[in-house]
Amino acid sequence: MRIAVGGIHTECSTYSPVLMTVDDFRILRGEELLQVGAFSFVEADGVEPLPLLHARAVPGGPVSQPAYNVLKREFLDRLRSALPIDGLYLAMHGAMNVDGMDDAEGDWITSARAIVGPDCPVAVSYDLHGNVSQRVVDAIDIFAAYRTAPHIDTVETMVRAWSMLVKACGKGMRPGVAWAPVPVLLPGERTSTEDEPAANLYRALAEIDRRPGILDANLMVGYIWADEPRATACAVITGLDRVAASKAAEEIAASYWNARKKFRFGPVTGPLEDMLAIAERSTTRPVILADSGDNPTGGGVGDRTDVLKALLARDWTDALIAGIADRPAVDACFAAGEGDCLNLSIGGSLDRSSASVAVTAEVVRLDNPGTPAERQAVIRVGGIMAVLSARRRPYHTIEDFRRLGLEPEAMRLLVVKSGYLSPELAPIAKPNLMALTDGVVNQDIASLACERRRRPMFPFDSEFEFVPRSRLSRRWSES
Repeated sequence: MRIAVGGIHTECSTYSPVLMTVDDFRILRGEELLQVGAFSFVEADGVEPLPLLHARAVPGGPVSQPAYNVLKREFLDRLRSALPIDGLYLAMHGAMNVDGMDDAEGDWITSARAIVGPDCPVAVSYDLHGNVSQRVVDAIDIFAAYRTAPHIDTVETMVRAWSMLVKACGKGMRPGVAWAPVPVLLPGERTSTEDEPAANLYRALAEIDRRPGILDANLMVGYIWADEPRATACAVITGLDRVAASKAAEEIAASYWNARKKFRFGPVTGPLEDMLAIAERSTTRPVILADSGDNPTGGGVGDRTDVLKALLARDWTDALIAGIADRPAVDACFAAGEGDCLNLSIGGSLDRSSASVAVTAEVVRLDNPGTPAERQAVIRVGGIMAVLSARRRPYHTIEDFRRLGLEPEAMRLLVVKSGYLSPELAPIAKPNLMALTDGVVNQDIASLACERRRRPMFPFDSEFEFVPRSRLSRRWSES
């Protein structure tokens, strides 16, 4: 069986003014894709994987039209060259926004469908924070999404989609997709699958998988920081039986709707000053504080210095902030050298509305992986250390810190730009605090501009009736 593999994976806040370019993406082409561990499962007996192009970027602002067009054109050219194929697998995110375009994934997937034709099975995998549309559903045969947030089942989800596709190609079965939109949009920080009611809702999906006629059940939270018509929660079912799939989709949709008012933040959460007051009183370490409004893994810009300014005002000692995206500041640190002191303006290098601060800093450590865009600098300002990065990026693994000679467990206070903490940082937090800070992915949902979303939509609208109605993909309903 000849199965082509590719896709595009990122998450875009429409509230961010900073457009993504091609340089923001890590692009795997051809055999490079097969050399990445996440895609190792595609090399299986009886399957000839045809790696095309996969582009992935740290979440951010909308993708520029020129960047999207370049990536899409190359992907489609590679897809045409791979024909004939027996199946197509697309590893997607689902919350990409392209400047001036609605439903970017719908455009990507339907363009691929037009090339492979109506008889080729197409499977996709999504992040549970992706936004689904009828356009996407109509173009695919197989759908699987993450069931954990924080995401620890990324590869497992890809394998679920891939395995269904391989079976469909090898056994000649034709699965289809049913989905049921739910007019609810909540942030991931209030719908973590480690907390109730999400934990119970997601546990139930495995039971639904085992029903006759059902192959894979999914609950999509959607992406709240995209003000666009397709933004919504939904249930999505891959199945062999239309009636069973429709019933399951409506059941999952109803369960999410009925739980909508029960979702809460998992960690202790509140305004920045309140969280710092708790941190000051804490006798354990490390206290880990999430700067949620500027979280780059949720689409934040990553260049705000709100927390640094607040810590300086408190004359804080023994704190580490990781990180702040500011290439000019990193370049200035490299020009000065390790051990030198210099005057720096930090923050606001990408978004002029971001908070910035002027400081006198000591350059503690420089890290140069090979290109100016990847460089990092560790600085000390009084009793506070901060990691500056030339590129927008998160600091969510222990290795991120140890590479820089830093031990997060030893800090009195560790500040990371995050919402819920990553699987590596959460276990060492004593305690875990989340600050409701400003930024393009801030948690003040009620104040978000809501000009293009479909209404009514909870929590923007609170009191309205809703009864789930499933919809079949056009491919399935017409077959």
